[in-house]
Amino acid sequence: MESLGARLTRVGQSYAPHEHRPLGGYMAAMGGFTALAAALAAAAKVTGKPAPARPATADVVLVSLATHKLSRLIAKDSVTSPLRAPFMRYAEPAGAAELNEEVRDHDSSLKHGIGELISCPFCLAVWVSTALTGGLVLAPRLTRLVAVALTATAVSDFLQLGYDAAKKAAEGD
Repeated sequence: MESLGARLTRVGQSYAPHEHRPLGGYMAAMGGFTALAAALAAAAKVTGKPAPARPATADVVLVSLATHKLSRLIAKDSVTSPLRAPFMRYAEPAGAAELNEEVRDHDSSLKHGIGELISCPFCLAVWVSTALTGGLVLAPRLTRLVAVALTATAVSDFLQLGYDAAKKAAEGD
């Protein structure tokens, strides 16, 4: 009988015969996300804090903007590069305090999968929005406060970029 590891290796090779795809790492990430969602649901159940029947529009907007900012902060910001360094390799600056990085070529499917996850703001957004949404149920005041700070930072970023573009246009660049 074929072991689970051998089956995953065979499936991975047939899925992408000419390119390494860390399917085991992706499976671990899906398991981690499931564990996060289950922990949030269990915490809500234990504390007796029910999910709202209909989230407030203001909370949806607040969490959306905060998710955008926190996802980019984790995945692209220069300051958070030490968190990504075990999984990523610096490639080049990407403008406005952001970096382009490449996933390290590890033999470990798990490390490769984590590298792809933590360097992709689109991938991280699912995790961040789930955590913030869970926070709205479990600790709404603190979560809104954190989300306000992240949202204000995101809006400030867009204003900085707009100011820079307007300045360049006025100078004829």
